[in-house]
Amino acid sequence: QVQLVESGGGLVQAGGSLRLSCAASGIIFRANTMGWYRQAPGKQRDMVASITRTYTTNYADSVKGRFTISRDNAQNTVYLQMNSLEPEDTAVYYCNVLWGGMNYWGKGTLVTVSS
Repeated sequence: QVQLVESGGGLVQAGGSLRLSCAASGIIFRANTMGWYRQAPGKQRDMVASITRTYTTNYADSVKGRFTISRDNAQNTVYLQMNSLEPEDTAVYYCNVLWGGMNYWGKGTLVTVSS
């Protein structure tokens, strides 16, 4: 079955950096667009970044220039490098893939940015 396992979240001060990882299994990883989403308390889940199988990337305006998404097809892993973190980036970050017509999500990893 499809599994997405996020890691790398934690507590960081404003201006700091974190690198999130998402290990995928049960899919043909190299053939899929992978995405990162986030959900802050009391808010909807929003797209943060995505990367296609041809390495085309897309970012939410709020993270452009600060976050970088990348993928390692040999490791079936997608990464999110987050720099210059702001308190507004505090959220649970989720990995996402659309596979076989279904949306799959990981359990999420919590990122907390203190001011």
